[in-house]
Amino acid sequence: MLEDIIEGSPLGPRVTSAIPAEDYILFLSFTNGEQRVFDAKPLLNLKPFEPLRNKKVFKAVKLSYGSVIWPHGIDYCPDTLYAESVPLRHDSFQ
Repeated sequence: MLEDIIEGSPLGPRVTSAIPAEDYILFLSFTNGEQRVFDAKPLLNLKPFEPLRNKKVFKAVKLSYGSVIWPHGIDYCPDTLYAESVPLRHDSFQ
């Protein structure tokens, strides 16, 4: 698809859903069909992400152009989300 290419280079998987959970965890689905788990706790000590310490702000996550965004203009690169997340074990929630 044309929107999956920037200047001739294919994009990595993009986020299709993001579900916030307790303890600053995001359950993510990607365009390649994978479901992965992202732990956002390491971000909370970085100045741009400090507002996410408020759990209401963290849980207000939304999708935008294949990535995630939060209030206060906070976003995170979809390639980094993919690289820093781990595959979801399907048996862990059944």
